[in-house]
Amino acid sequence: MSRFVKAGDVRHETFDWGRIGWRCTPDTTGSTQLVVMDVAIEPGKGHDFHRHPEQDEVIVVSSGQIEQWLERDRQELGPGDSVYVDAGVVHASFNVGPETAQLQVIIGPAMPGGAGYDVEDVSDQEPWAALARARDPY
Repeated sequence: MSRFVKAGDVRHETFDWGRIGWRCTPDTTGSTQLVVMDVAIEPGKGHDFHRHPEQDEVIVVSSGQIEQWLERDRQELGPGDSVYVDAGVVHASFNVGPETAQLQVIIGPAMPGGAGYDVEDVSDQEPWAALARARDPY
């Protein structure tokens, strides 16, 4: 259902690496196509290697500096930069700057029910575990 989403409507969830603000999900807006998140990654932290088996993703950096991985390739992204991730592609985002990195994340299609978000953590699998260990310290 079409609706306005005010700042106070956004449900926040905290993780050891930062925070997600769930802006558009099946359980809040009824969306079947999109999940939209405000993501904050704390300095020196990151959303480790993972994939969304059936969902495409776009990550837009609003502020801060991140090291973005697509499979075994990486680039530093800053404000205004973005990345598109096909469904099933392993990726990771690490904050390499001194301030909290703010990201806008869009995933689709939404999975039925709840937050509409399906994630598979692969950070303990090779080659992703080795890549994480070999990352340059920031």
